Amino acid sequence: MKFDPADIKPIYIQIAEGIEDDILNGLLEEGKECYSQYEISRMFNINPATAAKGINLLVQEGILYKVRGLGMHVSKGAKAMIRAKRRPAIAESLRQLVLEAERLGISKEELIHMIQETTIPEKEDPS
Repeated sequence: MKFDPADIKPIYIQIAEGIEDDILNGLLEEGKECYSQYEISRMFNINPATAAKGINLLVQEGILYKVRGLGMHVSKGAKAMIRAKRRPAIAESLRQLVLEAERLGISKEELIHMIQETTIPEKEDPS
């Protein structure tokens, strides 16, 4: 999980998105335990209440759930929920990209080629 104190996003949102990223990347598995608010607060030297706010956001969305006495766990279907939640943002980003390409006179074929040539960084090794 990553956290950037210089980011304009509120810290609790960054925490929630970091947990989502770890779920998508397989670092946190569905049905298994998630980080506690205290683990997160120690990792990033933040207030435990801020970490709890990020976790609770994901509980409200059904991505995490609490097991009494055992902490927070990743819900079954969490990956699908996160993908469905984030998909509209990708669609909007693509729409903006296409509009900018049109303004710059970039053809559809050239834009597709540019996308195909874009490299995606290797996934971090979870070990």
